[in-house]
Amino acid sequence: MAFLKRINQRAKTSSNTGFGDNASNYGGRFLNKDGKANIRKTGVGLLERYSWFHTMLEVPGWKFFLIILLYYVIVNFLFAVIYYFLGVQHLVGTIAESEVDKFWEAFFFSSQTFTTVGYGRISPVGFTTSAIAAFQALIGLLTLAVATGLLYARFSKPTAYLKFSGNALIAPYKEIKGLMIRLAPFKNTTLTDAEARLTLGMTIEENGRKLNRFFPLELELEKVNALTLSWTIVHPITEDSPLYGFTAEDYRNTAGEIIVFIKAFDDMFSNTVVSRTSYTFNEVIYAAAFNPMFHRDEENNATVLELGRLNDFRQVSFD
Repeated sequence: MAFLKRINQRAKTSSNTGFGDNASNYGGRFLNKDGKANIRKTGVGLLERYSWFHTMLEVPGWKFFLIILLYYVIVNFLFAVIYYFLGVQHLVGTIAESEVDKFWEAFFFSSQTFTTVGYGRISPVGFTTSAIAAFQALIGLLTLAVATGLLYARFSKPTAYLKFSGNALIAPYKEIKGLMIRLAPFKNTTLTDAEARLTLGMTIEENGRKLNRFFPLELELEKVNALTLSWTIVHPITEDSPLYGFTAEDYRNTAGEIIVFIKAFDDMFSNTVVSRTSYTFNEVIYAAAFNPMFHRDEENNATVLELGRLNDFRQVSFD
C-alpha cells in the first residue's frame, strides 16, 4: 500500500501518547472498548498487581454486593466452626439439641457478634470463647467501616456516564469524507464543557521495521458547551489527514486503531470526569451514516433521546 509511505510526510505525528513505538512488542489493540489499557502485567505477585480498593470501586454493583455477602457468610462460618469445636456449652443460652442445630446456634451467634448486634440470648463464657468473640467483634467493626467507605465511594465517585457507538463510520461530510463517532450521556447527569480528542494509531513499516505511529486527528468541533443530546464527533478527511486516500479495502487490510478521549465537567460534583474508548479499523464501517436518534415528543413539549439507536446507521454512497 503505497499510501502508507506518504503518511509521515502528510500528517503530523504525536510522540506523547504513552504508547511505545515498536510494533513488534504490542499484541492486539492499544485500548479495550471499555477504555482500559490492553495491558497484562507480570513480574509481581497477584496481590501486588491489583489494587483491591480500585477493583471494588470498578466491579459491577451485583458483584460488589455478592463479594460483601460471600465475605460475611465465609467469616461467620469459620468463626461458627471455632465456637462449635470449642463446645457450645461455652455459649450460654443455647437451646439446640441436635448437632446441626448447635452449629446453627454458633453460626447465628457469630453473625450477631460480627455485626455487634448482640441480642443477649446467647453469651460467651470462659476466657477462650470470650477472647475469640471480642476479636471477632473487632474484625466486624473494621469490616463495617471498610464496607461503608467502599459503598460511599461507589456512590460518590464522579463518573462520565457516556455510551459510545459500536462502530466508527466513514461518511459523506460536506464535499469530502469524514470519520464519525457518536456518543451520548445515558443518565440524568449534566455534563458541560465537554472536550474530545482523537488519536490515530497505525503500524507502519519503515526501513524494514514495523513501528507504531500516532497521529492527532483534527476535529470539526473539539468542544461543546453542554452534552445533553448525542454528539457526533467528526474528523474531516482532508488532504492533511492521515486517513486521506483510504479505501474500504485499506481499512480491512491495515492495522490501525482510533483512540477516543472525552473530558467533561460534571456540575453535580463540581469535578472533571473522563471517558475513553477505541475503534480498530475492523470496527470502521466505510460508506455509512448515522441515523437520527432524537426527535420531539408527540405533545411537542420535550425532546426524546433514543439511546437504543446510538449505533443505528445506514449504508450510503460517495458521489
